[in-house]
Amino acid sequence: MPFVKVVKNKAYFKRYQTKYRRRREGKTDYRARKRLITQDKNKYNTPKYRFVVRFSNRYVTCQIIAAEVVGDKVICAATSKELGRYGLKVGLKNFAAAYCTGLLLARRLLQKLDLDEIYEGQAEIDGEIISTEVGKKTYFVDELDDDKRPFRALLDVGVRTTTTGNRVFAALKGATDGGLDIPHSHKRFSGYDREAKEYDAEAMKDRIFGTHVSEYMEKLMDEDNAKYQQLFAEYIKEGIEPDGLEDLYTSVHEAIREDPSPAEKEEFEVEDRESFKKTPKLSYEERKAKIAAKKAADMEVDDDDDDDEEEEDDDEKDQDEEEEAPAEETGGGADY
Repeated sequence: MPFVKVVKNKAYFKRYQTKYRRRREGKTDYRARKRLITQDKNKYNTPKYRFVVRFSNRYVTCQIIAAEVVGDKVICAATSKELGRYGLKVGLKNFAAAYCTGLLLARRLLQKLDLDEIYEGQAEIDGEIISTEVGKKTYFVDELDDDKRPFRALLDVGVRTTTTGNRVFAALKGATDGGLDIPHSHKRFSGYDREAKEYDAEAMKDRIFGTHVSEYMEKLMDEDNAKYQQLFAEYIKEGIEPDGLEDLYTSVHEAIREDPSPAEKEEFEVEDRESFKKTPKLSYEERKAKIAAKKAADMEVDDDDDDDEEEEDDDEKDQDEEEEAPAEETGGGADY
């Protein structure tokens, strides 16, 4: 048998340091987080904002977050679940929905900060990157206002792999088109050719308007209609055709720009009061009485058990005496 070096020896375990919980769960990249939240000392308590994009099984979530000592503070948030208000009820996790969610967050945040009229973003979507250089700094907005600078945030992708054409960058493009200043380049956008080092903005535009989805729908309609009925059942239910996707997303973008404010919370109304009836809270005297009644019930049960045990003992004694009596009668028989 060849020699095998023992790596995990006693010295290894003595020096082992347990990683953070969220690192063990694979949720937080602390190396990236440290660089995203560390602020320059000469900026004192100025917050450093992050544009956070996360994907669940059904929706896209975009947030603007600032790190504080007590924890992260969410400044503004938007999810693709809200896109139903603007006319988009299906495909809430694809590339086009991620763009819409980023656009919604940008317009909502700027409206909250009274910057929505100063930085309107890019109303006509063409897939190009907009930037403005002022001195030695580059701002990713169309024009820079003299009084108020644009809202700057840094992209936070979490533990997601930043491949070319990832949906994370669709949300980024939506936020920058909405008026936010997020440093980026076109090298991870759809349409970038790494070998030729060229960027096709038209390909990015097609992705934003769901052209790839409509092409796949048409392909399935021609080749496998049963699979089309299965995969796009919700689209069929909503009456969405492959040719109408671009108009649908255009109307969604316009609706978002008209009213990006969050919907008012609806109060929960209980229809059946009996099933949703809340148990009233007991007073101190009622709690003491409840405990006393419980103790009395336990004492009664114990007394009953003792009586049962005594009766069983009496029965056993009687039975033993009955067994001994016949034995004496038979044992004292005639002597011959």
